[in-house]
Amino acid sequence: MKKSVTTKASKTTLQSRRLFYCIVPFIILSFLFSYFPLHGWIYAFYDYKPPLKLSQCDFVGWKWFQTLFANKTQVAQIVQVMKNTLAMSLLGILTSVFPIGFALFLNEIKCKWFKNLVQTLTALPNFISWVLVYSVAFSLFTDGGMVNSLLLHLGIITQPIKFLDSDAHIYSWMTFWNVWKGLGWGAILYLAAIAGIDSELYEAARVDGANRFRLMKEITLPSLMPTFFVLLMMSVANFLNNGMDQYYVFQNSFNKEHIQVLDLYVYNIGMTGSSLSLATAISMLKSIISLILLAIVNFVSKKTRGESII
Repeated sequence: MKKSVTTKASKTTLQSRRLFYCIVPFIILSFLFSYFPLHGWIYAFYDYKPPLKLSQCDFVGWKWFQTLFANKTQVAQIVQVMKNTLAMSLLGILTSVFPIGFALFLNEIKCKWFKNLVQTLTALPNFISWVLVYSVAFSLFTDGGMVNSLLLHLGIITQPIKFLDSDAHIYSWMTFWNVWKGLGWGAILYLAAIAGIDSELYEAARVDGANRFRLMKEITLPSLMPTFFVLLMMSVANFLNNGMDQYYVFQNSFNKEHIQVLDLYVYNIGMTGSSLSLATAISMLKSIISLILLAIVNFVSKKTRGESII
């Protein structure tokens, strides 16, 4: 009896070790790409001048953090950047309901080949780089693009509309392209959640006389809410992380004031402004604030839903 128990324990230990060895490469990759780069924060405390070594540069302590609030021009610029960042993030959160709505109606398509075609075509833009997205936008909405050419030909306008070379409605344009690029891909998570719903719930509801829209409202939508709230809380935790690619390719001298989000601002200061230390200081503050937001959202989730996201 003791030998049998010992054998089972050894097998369990061996299986646990094998599972641990399977995740070791991913732990190493996570450390190399997520935690090891944090040692670069030390540049925020030096007056770094490339290509000098860090040891050859002057240690300035908190100088760059104080510089952020040293003059009114700098403060005004940071305030505008934060407005852009918060506006883009808020619009991103408000439009996060589009994938769930798209998944609901896509699930109602009974023709399988048409459903697969729509899902493939809408998910495809997610794999296209923002450079190619801008190429599409340039072909469609530039002064000599297809949209302006069509409007001029129909006599609707007499002068080309400045879609890209304008600061008007820049928030709406960026939100539009972001939704277009991520709608199909975002719906995949909800379609997976729909696939996990017990089919007996639908059968019981049909017996009670529920139609398709009633099924969506009473069964499908409530079943998707846990997934939606988890993604929503993660979006709130990453409120300051808009990314840079989209705004970098769409920025120009006409819309720079309102398209420059925090990530793009850090890039412009570090690369264009040749102030890597100041850019590092801003990026460091952004990471700390994001971590605080994540902790707050996790606390709220634990209090309201009884589950934490970290």
